[in-house]
Amino acid sequence: MTVIVPVRAALGFAATVLASSLTMEARAQDSSLWQRDGHSAVRLLAGSRSGAVLLGGIAFQLQPGWKTYWRTPGDSGVPPRFDFSKSDNIEAVTVMWPAPAKFDDGAGGHSMGYHDGIVLPLRIVAKNADKPVTLRADINYAVCEKICIPVQANAELPFTSVASTEDSALFAALDTVPKPANVGDPNPLTIRDVKRDGKSTVLVDVVSPDGKDVNLFVEGPTPEWGLPVPKLLDHGPPGVKRFAFELDGMPPGTNPEGAALKLTLVGGDRSYEFNINLE
Repeated sequence: MTVIVPVRAALGFAATVLASSLTMEARAQDSSLWQRDGHSAVRLLAGSRSGAVLLGGIAFQLQPGWKTYWRTPGDSGVPPRFDFSKSDNIEAVTVMWPAPAKFDDGAGGHSMGYHDGIVLPLRIVAKNADKPVTLRADINYAVCEKICIPVQANAELPFTSVASTEDSALFAALDTVPKPANVGDPNPLTIRDVKRDGKSTVLVDVVSPDGKDVNLFVEGPTPEWGLPVPKLLDHGPPGVKRFAFELDGMPPGTNPEGAALKLTLVGGDRSYEFNINLE
């Protein structure tokens, strides 16, 4: 039996197919293909092309029970490493890090990182805003369950869209990056005070909304510093949560006086980053 389709309906169907294929093509142009291993996947995201400063991202997917690490992994773990030197028309790339979660590392310590999925936003500065931009990344990271497995991936992605389909995902990821703050700021979640207790112990007093779990992380001025994860003390001054950490893991011969430390405070959906000089 022959079925006759009206010309108008056929044209409408063809237009729908064409629009769908164009949307898929545009979506494909705004992200690279997933690079998969046995337990994770990674790809690049491109934001809208506008001016010399661009927003991009590195997206990770992780299988249930597996995690990857923050820029400072904690008592154990491997921080991700990225090389963008093979990119075209790119002056600089800055990786921005969403607030991490804290994990029991299975050896009595804690590590910091991400599970399920995460997007690391990238601030990209083009050498010439009027010329094509292609981001190329060599990505080295580890995925861990009970053991850690190193992963190496290579991805590339041109920035071509005036209005990228990945903009909403990238701006959502930006919202999870800790906001700059100062000690004593009147936020509901804040650091009230940082002080030394003797030569080797640092005390950090935190104010937070009632009922919120709070985590505090500390980093030294260079990657050679390996400060321990601050511990929440059972008893602190009224109205504050007191954390403490030891000045362990410093490079040999280092004098901690005046050292520039970075404190990251995470509570619920809020997170802040404090840059201090140790007194």
